[in-house]
Amino acid sequence: MTDQLTGPLPDPFPVQSAGRKRSGRPNQLLRNLNAKIASIPMVLTALVIFLGGTVWTVVYSFTNSKLLPRAKFVGFDQYERLWAAPRWLVSIENLAIYGLFTLIFSLVIGFVLAALMDQKIRFENTFRTIFLYPFALSFIVTGLVWQWVLNPEFGIQSVVRSLGWTSFTFDPLYNSDIVIYGVLIAGLWQGTGLVMCLLLAGLRGIDEDIWKASRVDGIPMWRTYLFIVIPMMRPVFITTLVIIASGIVKVYDLVVAQTSGGPGIASEVPAKYVYDYMFQAQNLGQGFAASTMMLVTVAIIIIPWAYLEFGGKKRG
Repeated sequence: MTDQLTGPLPDPFPVQSAGRKRSGRPNQLLRNLNAKIASIPMVLTALVIFLGGTVWTVVYSFTNSKLLPRAKFVGFDQYERLWAAPRWLVSIENLAIYGLFTLIFSLVIGFVLAALMDQKIRFENTFRTIFLYPFALSFIVTGLVWQWVLNPEFGIQSVVRSLGWTSFTFDPLYNSDIVIYGVLIAGLWQGTGLVMCLLLAGLRGIDEDIWKASRVDGIPMWRTYLFIVIPMMRPVFITTLVIIASGIVKVYDLVVAQTSGGPGIASEVPAKYVYDYMFQAQNLGQGFAASTMMLVTVAIIIIPWAYLEFGGKKRG
């Protein structure tokens, strides 16, 4: 009798308890139902417009479409013509040069500016606004401004020569060997301020105790940045790299405003090649093939990174 009194009491409502557990499953499905319904237009837009448009472009890149798309398949002929075209090869080379130097210089300059801003300097808001202001301008405006600045008749070259250095020469937009670097200067001027703000936000998220501990241990500031702060800011750097890379791949209006692809074809980029063949040369098949190669290039870079970044975490 005593054992029965001191033992655990049985559940007087076993059926109702099981019912409560089963009833939790539909509640999970109905949770945030309004948000899920509201996201349906966005999901449909992504599937129909973006994914559907991508598939449509890839399929018609194997056709002989001219002014209007037509389902006359020619295999890989468009891709063979594409990689045999000197203009396309020049555009790929320019994109590689522009992209590499943009990634390096924008991250280095942006981080240095962010580190200086993080020292709680006076008039920080004013300097931050000045550095970020170029990003508020369109690429067309930026291109036109730097076209004037780099013009040898009344730009930097003219100003320096008026000061006495008559042999000074600086006309990158008129030299086919270095014209892409003139475009690079304008791109860095516009985009570095945004990189600075993103990295400054990451620096402001670092715990002050880390800086205090490094000062107590006598660690130089540059070693603290290099071996402690930068590794902790890895997510911020990844986000910044994605934003920079997206701007590199689609660079078009900056080139059009500054050089229109010249001198000759010296400053051509893939996006301009696609636009010219689709809307000016009226060769949709060639434009589709070029845009597909741009998509493949982005996929080659993004898919391995996404697998290493998210797949490894999921397995861990």
